Amino acid sequence: MAAAAILDKVHFSIDQPFGIRLDDYFSKGYELVTGNPISSFVFQEGVTPLSTKYEVAMWTITYFIVIFGGRQIMKNQDAFKLKPLFILHNFLLTVASGALLLLFIENLAPILTRHGLFYAICDDGAWTQRLELLYYLNYLVKYWELADTVFLVLKKKPLEFLHYFHHSMTMILCFVQLGGHTSVSWVPITLNLTVHVLMYYYYMRSAAGVRIWWKQYLTTLQIIQFVLDLGFIYFCAYTYFAWTYFPWAPNAGKCAGTEGAALFGCGLLSSYLLLFINFYRLTYNAKAKAAANKVRGTNMTPKTVKSGSSSKSKSKHI
Repeated sequence: MAAAAILDKVHFSIDQPFGIRLDDYFSKGYELVTGNPISSFVFQEGVTPLSTKYEVAMWTITYFIVIFGGRQIMKNQDAFKLKPLFILHNFLLTVASGALLLLFIENLAPILTRHGLFYAICDDGAWTQRLELLYYLNYLVKYWELADTVFLVLKKKPLEFLHYFHHSMTMILCFVQLGGHTSVSWVPITLNLTVHVLMYYYYMRSAAGVRIWWKQYLTTLQIIQFVLDLGFIYFCAYTYFAWTYFPWAPNAGKCAGTEGAALFGCGLLSSYLLLFINFYRLTYNAKAKAAANKVRGTNMTPKTVKSGSSSKSKSKHI
């Protein structure tokens, strides 16, 4: 009966791109957890948890104290295995990222279809109450993701600059964009969620002992993600500043968001692109070069000379 009731509700439309209204279930879950209707949510500085610069700064400082202090403590300790907990952590993040991505798509489909892309990335009306809540939930997930680094420390894995810089600054970026009401926020967030669904699935399966062949392509996807991000945010920043300060320059009109949020987003995502390209170069290009050198070296290795072979055969190489 329950299955039949759900099937009766299945109807594909602009407002229901997945056949069922996910927001209905999301609303019930939100009210169950918070005790408040979903329509009551508003991101307010000093009222909403983790909504102040002080809280963000304290969490960031705590993060660095924990990971670098923990690394010093672990120097004389055996590495923790933590396999079941690590698998569960990545499984839950895979599910959470996927759920948020679907909710974003459901909320964005009507905006994009009815108003177009420029409206969706630049108009104040594209910053809806539901999307603001999703932006906030995505922001909270960034605190959860800090545990990735804690696992590295406890397992005595290498702690690379790209990893802890990316984790800490993405948390700050999400906070800045929430305060700046940048309508284009959904572009980097949905792309990031897409990558994270695949990334945390990869970590989960790898931790379970499954050999995944597409790790290199995941890094490539991350680079593509930042290229697309920058294309959108550079456009939004340009048309905003041109419309505001240089109206004689070609522009598409005003774009929503604060100047500080725009500049911070452009600068940080640009640094991400450069860092990930460098990571790809050092990791995969170096591996490819090492493999080529190994093959070349094998091809130049002399054959083992058998006892009684002639002096002529001793000089032969593969």
